[in-house]
Amino acid sequence: MRYRLLGRTGLRVSEAFLGTMTFGEEWGWGASAEECRKMFTAYAEAGGNVIDTANRYTEGSSERIVGELLGAERDRFVLSTKYTLTMDGTDPNAAGNHRKNLARSVEASLRRLGTDYIDLLWVHIWDPNTPIEETMRALDDLVRAGKVLYVGISDAPAWLISRANTIAEFRGWTPFAGLQLPYSLVKRDIERELLPMAEALELSVAAWSPLAGGVLSGKFTRPGADGPSRVDRGTVSERDLEIARTVDAVADELGVSSSQVAIAWTRAHHPSIHPILGARNLAQLTDNLSAIDLALPEDAVARLDEAGAIDLGFPMEFILDTTTDFVYGPSGKRVDGRRSQWR
Repeated sequence: MRYRLLGRTGLRVSEAFLGTMTFGEEWGWGASAEECRKMFTAYAEAGGNVIDTANRYTEGSSERIVGELLGAERDRFVLSTKYTLTMDGTDPNAAGNHRKNLARSVEASLRRLGTDYIDLLWVHIWDPNTPIEETMRALDDLVRAGKVLYVGISDAPAWLISRANTIAEFRGWTPFAGLQLPYSLVKRDIERELLPMAEALELSVAAWSPLAGGVLSGKFTRPGADGPSRVDRGTVSERDLEIARTVDAVADELGVSSSQVAIAWTRAHHPSIHPILGARNLAQLTDNLSAIDLALPEDAVARLDEAGAIDLGFPMEFILDTTTDFVYGPSGKRVDGRRSQWR
């Protein structure tokens, strides 16, 4: 596995992150501690160095298991966790992105992880009730205190992230170095605003659910495929099933698994996307790790792009297509410009 720089920082992070939402059995579909150790070992042996967890994953068990697995090797890994989600639904201040919850959440995460610092702390989701200035200043305080080294944000609109990093830049605070966003062939919404913004601001993107909850693994489209799933078969649209069938067809032609094709596609257009590999067992993770070395042929990428195509909507479609001749004239077609790679 190769390494890339996280955003505009000097931190080296592996091409794929290990997701640990499945570490722990409290939610009914996770992995035992023994299976978690097998997956952690396989990921580390493949060269992976980013372990991604969150305070709420399996009600705290994920962080505890991750801390135990890291042990004396903790400094060799980029330990990534999140805050925002409540750990006490009876307390209104036990959730959100305000300073009090941040301080409490980080201290609790440090105890569960058995460490004195977090490499990468993510804001788990946008909290509209907390001013972004408060969040950015509080995050910067933790960086200055040495409890957190880098910060990122998950599941937030592009305008907010742009505003947050602009504020941080002008005030000398720590900016977000990366984004954590859902991205797969069946969920490409972030191509409209978030991915072009990430490219412009040089932010790394950690793509969660690259298999769309298992829909793109062949679970619902291949004969005999079954097993536990967080996705109810009845909620999967015919459009998504058609995309999954295209993934299956490409996989069969290449002699690889559907999961490998779906994961490889997330990286086909830009190297700054790091798929988060989450699995329930060693076999699943081993299969997913093989996607990192899979380079999809151009014609396969084009077929997959077409199968999962979405409308960019206004204003991007209007800007990129309908106004071209009117704005730039015939000579505009002879200019090699900066058209988004996400198009």
